[in-house]
Amino acid sequence: MAGNSLLDWLRASDDAALSAVLRSRPDLAVPPPPDLTVLATRAGVRASVNRACEDLDTLTLAVLEAFAVAGADTEPVTQEQIAALFGDQVPAGRLAAALDALRVRALIWGEPEIRLLPAALEVVSRYPGGLGRPAAALADSGQLAKLLADTPDAERRVLQALADGPPIGRSREPGASVVQQLISRGLLLRIDPETVELPRQVGLALRGPAPLARLVADEPTLDTINPGAERVDATAAGAVLELLRRADLLITAWSEDPPPVLRSGGLGVRELRKAARELGMEVPEAGLLVEVLVAAGLIADSEGTGSAGAGSEWVPTTQVDLWAAGGVEQRWIILARAWLELPRLPGLIGYRDDADRILAPMSDELRRPLAPRDRRRVLDALADLPPGRGVAGVDRLTRVLAWCAPRRGGRLRDELVEWTVAEATLLGIVALGALSGPGRALLASPDPAPVLSALRAALPEPVDKVLLQADLTAIAPGPLRADVAEEMAMVADVESAGGATVYRITEGSVLRALDTGRAPAELHELFATRSATPVPQGLSYLIDDVARRHGRLRAGAARSFLRADDEVLLAEVLAHPSADAWELRRIAPTVLISDLPLVTLLDVLRVAGFSPAAEAGDGSVLDLRPRGRRIPAKPRAAASRVSLPIPDDNQLTALIAAIRAGEQAATMRPSTDALRRSADGATNGRSSSSATLELLQGAARQRRSV
Repeated sequence: MAGNSLLDWLRASDDAALSAVLRSRPDLAVPPPPDLTVLATRAGVRASVNRACEDLDTLTLAVLEAFAVAGADTEPVTQEQIAALFGDQVPAGRLAAALDALRVRALIWGEPEIRLLPAALEVVSRYPGGLGRPAAALADSGQLAKLLADTPDAERRVLQALADGPPIGRSREPGASVVQQLISRGLLLRIDPETVELPRQVGLALRGPAPLARLVADEPTLDTINPGAERVDATAAGAVLELLRRADLLITAWSEDPPPVLRSGGLGVRELRKAARELGMEVPEAGLLVEVLVAAGLIADSEGTGSAGAGSEWVPTTQVDLWAAGGVEQRWIILARAWLELPRLPGLIGYRDDADRILAPMSDELRRPLAPRDRRRVLDALADLPPGRGVAGVDRLTRVLAWCAPRRGGRLRDELVEWTVAEATLLGIVALGALSGPGRALLASPDPAPVLSALRAALPEPVDKVLLQADLTAIAPGPLRADVAEEMAMVADVESAGGATVYRITEGSVLRALDTGRAPAELHELFATRSATPVPQGLSYLIDDVARRHGRLRAGAARSFLRADDEVLLAEVLAHPSADAWELRRIAPTVLISDLPLVTLLDVLRVAGFSPAAEAGDGSVLDLRPRGRRIPAKPRAAASRVSLPIPDDNQLTALIAAIRAGEQAATMRPSTDALRRSADGATNGRSSSSATLELLQGAARQRRSV
């Protein structure tokens, strides 16, 4: 036996056993305990015990509950006694593994007689095993058996109902009722005028052999599917490209029209729905994208307060330009890591709080510091499967994780699994229920190189050609090369996105391209060189028609001016019913000026059916596309550590050596105190320096530490 107390067991343990305890419960080493007494005291603190039990599975927690039922906190029990409580439900090997898990966490100790840490009683239920508290009057098992044998059937049925659990019942029956008879014989205990409790000994006796077998349900199996690593990675690559496209759209939209910050913080429901509609996403998905972009530092509150101030808005930061300049791989890594380390629960977006208010993106109510830990737990379960193999359904994964760590996740434990898989799928970390190659690399190491390599292997090769159709659409059969994508975005509108992007070429999109200073000949050449199919005649006609009308009017700043070689065209402008609102004045046969800003003048003329072009001072076409707002990027907060780091072997060796030294010093302290008292008596009022010198000399003679 290693002693009756945890302290005695720790003192008798070797360095390997102490290392195992500190590795499984790293909070015990912060700050480093000066000796084993402090270590034993910390191990019995309720908060530390709760933390130590978070990773225990259902079986191990049931074994812990069995120790509570057996009263191991007051008297030692044996492994055989615990095994008898479960019968054949728990094989010997599984029971031994559960005991090792509890012992390495210092929740139990001793061999062959095992004791339970008293603080562990606060981890198990109030009525462990569904059994009541023991009654001192029923300590004699023979007497209890006789009482039960003499119990009539009606009374026994009441006892059996309480033995099945819970052991608490309500009864207001007065006089010589069934309950009253049981109370009078000590088989029931009266708690208050309306409540009775079945003593633990009675419950164990009525349950018969293996009274705790019901605590251990069979471990659920994980139904898996095998879509194949290649298919999983190809699907994930499509999700990555779609994610980045939508991120670009949101950043562009908020550059031009930033939404306001709510007075209570976050993004308003109306603005979120608008963003979801423009991005072609569900509202929760749009909320997730907003959360990730803010976490990545690409969007920020313009006032930096997180709540509505004077003109406080959600605006893209200058970090966006650096992010956009990177390749697909670098851009995705930034977003994926931001989500992985996000200390918030985007899955709560759209739910209502206790005041019946809708939870909004970026609101304080979504903050959960433990979210990164719980998120990784779900992804690690998928990472344990071979590449290309995934789960058949999230429900089964939820049940498996609940069995493996029932104390993890709180009341949102099951929802967290569903949210994590859905969010990871949207980001391309998971696809078809399996962890993608880039997602696996992302979890395995903080080094970006393996992630870049995995994503490059998954992404299809960029193409530099589109397929022009007779209906004035262009199909990109894969991700376009960056320069080609920029050209197509200038001259066409995205109609649908996915594995193949469909662009629609319209009069407005051609006009937009001409507004950037492109000549009609350049547009003809663009389509001729970038199309793998012949250019439709209708597209050529459209370009020529728009170009013929474009630029006949020339606008400049007077605040702005209009000029045209055709005097009749200017007369037509002046004769328009809205001309007075345009504040136009003729200063020459071919020149009009206006007090409206140039951009405003161009907009109103186009609404009226004209096609003016902006003109620079040298007569060239002026590109007036909005550049979008930017605010300075704010320093990103360091990822908060939600769990204490596990000490490595060198740290554990040094820590245990320091604890051993402290323990040795603590055992020598009484002798040192005696030396001090002896020296104090010998000094009889002499100076403190003399007394100190004599104390040191005495310690040297006796070879004692001071």
